[in-house]
Amino acid sequence: MTGFWLHPDLDVEALRGAFAARGRVRIAPFLRDDCADRLAAHLLARDDWKQHINSGEKWFELDRETRAGFSAERRAALEAAVNAQAARGFQYRFEGLRVADDAAGRAADGSLLSRFGDFLNSGPVLVLLRAVTGVADVALLDAQATLYSAGDFLTVHDDDVAGKHRRAAYVLNLTRDWRADWGGLLLLHDAGRSEAWAPAWNSLSLFAVPHPHSVSQVSSFATGQRLSVTGWLRAAG
Repeated sequence: MTGFWLHPDLDVEALRGAFAARGRVRIAPFLRDDCADRLAAHLLARDDWKQHINSGEKWFELDRETRAGFSAERRAALEAAVNAQAARGFQYRFEGLRVADDAAGRAADGSLLSRFGDFLNSGPVLVLLRAVTGVADVALLDAQATLYSAGDFLTVHDDDVAGKHRRAAYVLNLTRDWRADWGGLLLLHDAGRSEAWAPAWNSLSLFAVPHPHSVSQVSSFATGQRLSVTGWLRAAG
C-alpha cells in the first residue's frame, strides 16, 4: 500500500477533451487533500535537498552543508556563472530530491517520497493519465521533488531527449497561497505568445512533449518556496 489516493471528483472526460484540444491541462485537485498535505509536510521537513545546477551538458548537485561553507566570493562567482549561462542558453538552478525509477530502488529508500513514486506508477494513476492524454503506451512515471527559492529558475527547453521516450511532462504543485508576482510560473511558449500557470495547491499541470516551456525566476521578495513533484510520462524503452 502506498498510502496515497486520487481525488474522488476527477472528471476524466472533461480532462481528456481539454488535453486533446490544447495538448495541456491542469488537473485540480489531483490528490485527496490529506494526501497532498502529508506529502508536502514530509518534503518540507527533509534536510537532504541538493541544489541542481547545470553547466552546458554537465550537471552538479550541491548539498546544503557544502553551500553553507562557501565563501562570499565563491557564492558570487557561482551566481555570476549561472546568470551568464542563462543569458546565452539553457540553464537551471533549484533544489531537488531524486526518486528511483525502479520499484526496487524506491523500496530500498523507503521514504514517503519513494512511496509516492510507487503511487505514481500504480494502476489507477497510469489508467487515469493514459485516458487524459490519449497516449496508450505510457508505461511509467519518473519523479523528483523540486524546491524553488528566491533566485531559482529554469530557462526554455522542450524535454525532447533521445532515448527517454517522454510522452508528456507533469508538475504536481504542493505550495499553498502562492502569489503570481513571486515568480515560479510555469510558462508554456507558443508561437508569438506564452501562457503562464501559477502554482496552485494540489494541482497537476500536464502537457505534451515536446513543447517549449520554462519556469520564471522566483523573486527576491517571495516569502515562500515553490514546492512540487515533477517528471515525465514515459513509454517503455
